[in-house]
Amino acid sequence: MSRRKEPAIPNELLDQLLAGGAASAAFDQGGLLDSLKKALTERALNAEMDHHLAGQDGAGNTRNGYGRKTVMTDTGKLAIDVPRDRQASF
Repeated sequence: MSRRKEPAIPNELLDQLLAGGAASAAFDQGGLLDSLKKALTERALNAEMDHHLAGQDGAGNTRNGYGRKTVMTDTGKLAIDVPRDRQASF
């Protein structure tokens, strides 16, 4: 008897992500996968900025909005918002 392997991402979560759209549209440019790439990239950049600013205690450096960058991915161009700091050291 073989046991059924549990998926890495629960089916309920996938259903939520795909709600209101066709599953095939997830792979289109600007679809679900591009949205996930954008969200994960921006989340990682914000975490790096937090770490960067935490290492400069007393330096007077703070967040200063976001700049827009376009990066190339395996599925095409992706516009991301990159955090900036006052001293432009990030």
